[in-house]
Amino acid sequence: DNLLEAFGLSSVADTYIGGAQVRGISGGQRRRVTLARGVAAQASILFCDEPTSGLSATDAELCMKALRVIAKRLNVLVLVVIHQPRREVARLFDTLVLLTSNPGRMAYCGPMSKASSYMGACGYPIPDQTNPTDLYMDLLTPGAEFDASDALVAAFAQRQKPDIDLVVREACTVIGHTTKGMLMAARELQGLEGKGVRFGAYSVPFYVQLRTLLSRKVRITLRNPAAIGMQIMMPMITGVVVGAIFQGIGKIDFGIPQVLFIFILLTILSLQSLPLMPALVEERTFMKHETSERLYMESAHILATMLVTVPLSLIGAASQTLIIYAFAGLPSEFLPTILGWTLLLFFMFDALFQFVAAVAPDGEQAMTMATPWLVVFMLFNGVVVTKATAPIFLHWVFEISPTSYALQAIVLRMTESSGGENNFYVKSMGFQSGQDMQGIAVILCMTILLRLLHVLALRFLNNIQK
Repeated sequence: DNLLEAFGLSSVADTYIGGAQVRGISGGQRRRVTLARGVAAQASILFCDEPTSGLSATDAELCMKALRVIAKRLNVLVLVVIHQPRREVARLFDTLVLLTSNPGRMAYCGPMSKASSYMGACGYPIPDQTNPTDLYMDLLTPGAEFDASDALVAAFAQRQKPDIDLVVREACTVIGHTTKGMLMAARELQGLEGKGVRFGAYSVPFYVQLRTLLSRKVRITLRNPAAIGMQIMMPMITGVVVGAIFQGIGKIDFGIPQVLFIFILLTILSLQSLPLMPALVEERTFMKHETSERLYMESAHILATMLVTVPLSLIGAASQTLIIYAFAGLPSEFLPTILGWTLLLFFMFDALFQFVAAVAPDGEQAMTMATPWLVVFMLFNGVVVTKATAPIFLHWVFEISPTSYALQAIVLRMTESSGGENNFYVKSMGFQSGQDMQGIAVILCMTILLRLLHVLALRFLNNIQK
């Protein structure tokens, strides 16, 4: 709240930042959000490279006023590179360093309030009704009409450099504070007496990061009913459509139609999280900007996202399965087996799609990269490709195919209940009993492995180039 107030963002605290497709806050307000992000990490020094470029004069002044408030209130050293600020903006600075261009040579280093008198003493008085910073630029640009860069560099070497060198030499003889000591001293100046000082890369512990990110994720989700509808309502609608197509299939004798029905059910559940990948890629971009500034850890972002998106998708997947199951009219004795394996499959493929979204450069490539995995697991399951028809060198795929294990467990359970009818067809698919625990172990291991790879991909891939 203090940051929102300092940067003049309190009035838009609940407004979308916006982008190419969503109208949000203004350009000046976005720039202030960027600056506030850097301050939120409780940095002791803030480097701002042309923070006012591309902004209107009013927005530029608001940005610089916000930085001055932060510098004074939080005792933060703010270094700003700025070109030709308006008079009102220039007056906000405490210290001014003037450099020539091509090459960069120092021409002044001192208080902003004394820069004009210094220029007058060097023979370059500031005319009335003139913005001093405009004249400084004219004087320090080699080749310009009023170029005086060489003379001002020589004046600096004679008038200021000896005193600056003396201060530097004296400072080098003094044993300064350690990093810990400087942080403690800064907190004491703020009247906090060292309370809450953290010496790591992050200003707050992991649980605070997770709590804040989780709260933000919940608010964003609640403000976007379409996202909730995609994860819950669309699966339910799909369940009604698919259920209507296979209505009453469980009431006929067990055979090929029921096997194909189970195969389609598992396929639909496997694709449950696929449409979310473009949104995950877009969200990753924002996360990369924020983690590059050490606002929070990647693992906190992943956990907060999972705690919101996975339950929503899980509700959608479970609802879809139950709706299709009810339409199919299958006996209730098969429900625990079918529901358990479909949800287990959902968790595995959700981890797969999140990993692919973390690796892919953009949403379109994410969909392309996910296709081979889907094709392999959808084909090698005993229905489309069996062990008898698959090449010998590809038999190992069945050992890691989650769809194959789920389909095998469900079909064998239904075959057993039917008294062994159509057992020949089941055997032709290469299904073997007694592999349920192996299948569960394989799917759980793949899920855990994909989650770990997901964390590593978010940490090391697609980093922001600054």
